[in-house]
Amino acid sequence: MKIFPIILALLLLPFSTQMYGQEKSESKVDSIEVFIIDSYIPPENPNRFILSFYTSELCKTKLWMENNLEFPISNELTDNHRTEIDIAKLDILKNKIAYIILMENSGGVKSTSEVFEIELHSNEEVIETQSNYFFTCLAGGIVFLTPSITAVLANGKTYFGLNKELPIVSLFSGGFNYPTGYLAVEYAYILKAERKNFFRYGYKHLYEIPKIEYISAGLSGFTDFRGFNGISTEVSLGLIKIYNVFTLYSRYRYNFSPGKSASNYSELSFGLYSSFFTLHW
Repeated sequence: MKIFPIILALLLLPFSTQMYGQEKSESKVDSIEVFIIDSYIPPENPNRFILSFYTSELCKTKLWMENNLEFPISNELTDNHRTEIDIAKLDILKNKIAYIILMENSGGVKSTSEVFEIELHSNEEVIETQSNYFFTCLAGGIVFLTPSITAVLANGKTYFGLNKELPIVSLFSGGFNYPTGYLAVEYAYILKAERKNFFRYGYKHLYEIPKIEYISAGLSGFTDFRGFNGISTEVSLGLIKIYNVFTLYSRYRYNFSPGKSASNYSELSFGLYSSFFTLHW
């Protein structure tokens, strides 16, 4: 009879090993955390679902929605994810959509987030939005064209002026909430200065960081149209996001012309940045 416990233990060993393996696997399932940044449907476009989020480690992600719908988000390993989905053809009858984020880390371990929800706009809200669309665009255009305020320090004197930067092409990769960088042109007018008009063209590279929106570094060329040409180096801080479209920023810039050190000068600016009106690449 003593052999029976031994035979029973041998029979149960594969099951205990499998249970242990499942527990170990399940402990990995919850290892990736999701931090939602944006999850909304803009009133001006009720058929567009915008989602952006961070993950606690690098992973590939997909979006699972009701009716077994799956959408790819990040096909490369990253911890910063963003997607936009056209929900017009999803045949959704309810006023809320439930969704889950599917993740796979570098080791191939798959996990899922908790269930999130997004509210749809009602027909009344859509009609009201469409009726005010012209005024919304007009107000957005006015804000977009609002110039930045600039203080210029040159030769021990301080001058004030206005400038307007226009992003032309925005470069996106990895699902960032902001572009990784953008090409822009800029016009500046400096009051009471010897050289008043400046035109710039250059590239700015953005890095999203906690607590504020972003930090960016830029390099530009400039001219005053009268033979004074040079290079500008700058650093900007995106401080506050406004209506998910504009970002209030502060910028420090140093301008120099090779061989003309006496003409070097610094700038401090405050203004609004947006990539909404640019070409996306």
